[in-house]
Amino acid sequence: MKLHVTILALALFLVQSGSSGQTMSTLPAVMSDATAQCIDCHSENNPNIYQQWGASKHFRGNVGCFECHEAQAGDKDAFDHNGFLISVIVSPKDCGRCHANEVTEFENSHHSKAGRIMGSLDNTLAEVVEGNRDFTTAGFPDGISAAAVNGCWQCHGSEVKVLPDGKLDAATWPNTGMGRINPDGSEGSCSACHHRHEFSVAQARRPENCGKCHMGPDHPQIEIYEESKHGIAYHANEAKMNLESPKWIVGEDYFAAPTCATCHMSATRDMPVTHNVGLRIKWNNRPAISIQAHETDKKWGLASAAITGTQRMENMKNVCISCHNQNFADNFYLQYEGMLDLYHEKFGKPGLELYGLATRVLKAAKRDEYAQFAQKIDYTWFELWHHEGRRARHAASMQGPDWTHWHGTYDLAKNWYGEYVPELKEVVEMGKHSSDSATVAAATELETALTRILNGPNHRWSIGKEDPAVKEDRARRKKEFLDRYDK
Repeated sequence: MKLHVTILALALFLVQSGSSGQTMSTLPAVMSDATAQCIDCHSENNPNIYQQWGASKHFRGNVGCFECHEAQAGDKDAFDHNGFLISVIVSPKDCGRCHANEVTEFENSHHSKAGRIMGSLDNTLAEVVEGNRDFTTAGFPDGISAAAVNGCWQCHGSEVKVLPDGKLDAATWPNTGMGRINPDGSEGSCSACHHRHEFSVAQARRPENCGKCHMGPDHPQIEIYEESKHGIAYHANEAKMNLESPKWIVGEDYFAAPTCATCHMSATRDMPVTHNVGLRIKWNNRPAISIQAHETDKKWGLASAAITGTQRMENMKNVCISCHNQNFADNFYLQYEGMLDLYHEKFGKPGLELYGLATRVLKAAKRDEYAQFAQKIDYTWFELWHHEGRRARHAASMQGPDWTHWHGTYDLAKNWYGEYVPELKEVVEMGKHSSDSATVAAATELETALTRILNGPNHRWSIGKEDPAVKEDRARRKKEFLDRYDK
């Protein structure tokens, strides 16, 4: 218990010490005249928005249209709207006028940095491999890929461009990507999770709220959750989840099942709500080789880098023991990290080494004609770690056995032995028969590494060199199984 309290105090200090916003001390006593004028028009022209706002806590707190959309002279996206200076986008900086702690926590999280994928390999695929530059707008007169605009940017966020007339460029708006880069310089979008204009707490707590982005072949968290005992329990007991409760403490206000918010954000009896979703995640499984989450925070210069992976694990265990005992939580982490070790040692580390060596051969052979993702081996390796490897790691972290095995380690092994190793051998043969000495040398180095790895303890079974003692032990266990059930 003392450890959790220490971690919590440190985390709160870190996220609050960097806050630039000031929390409003009091809510408006009455509705402002400006908002009242907004309502006169929007209740007729946009009754859906008006009704959504009317069902919100903002309405009951006299916080209305103008309080959120008010702009200042000099704001990049400010424009005159019937005599009022407003902006369409309500950014985290705007929300921070009332929700300073929540915004500071969010700005210190991985979520707010999601827009930085625009410089990553994933976005390069969408812009070059999948797309072209035929989608032109005023903000992108030379064109941009529609695949990136409609795909990557809608979850990760676009850099919103403001045109000279104050309108928002069509390639970058509408957009509620989690890491959207706003005209005021802030990163993030509160409405990615808190859908406007009701901002329902029940909706934010539901698992499908996260499933907009956390799904698909490379990070199927929502599919994994649906398979897990947690997801099964949620759907069986949704009426008992108390989702509308202002105070929503797991193990106290509800205990039928957890949702994504339960584990990653919501309160326990020892920890308050947090909008930094990384403070309960030890491992970042996004890269080819998993790293501890605080290392990513350190790379991005976030104050929460001081919260180590071990501390984050203890924070998550604090959630687990609201429903499970300590031994259950401890053993879960042993199982999960055992899967990480398996992936890293058998596939991740050797695969990364071999891909680097194969790329050297291809670059030497093709010279100026080399382009990443112009040959099959690029896709094979990419999907090994980015799809199958991630699925196995993410599924183990969320107790989804079918996703861990059949969609994870099975696909990983099938494509390693059936696709990757044969393609590596083809690169070796191509390189060794080159007339260029540098290409031959690179191919020889690749061949040496591949031979070493295939003869190692993880892969030698595939070349008929399995350890006899291991083989004998497996045969013994098979016989025990048959003796038990084959009556």
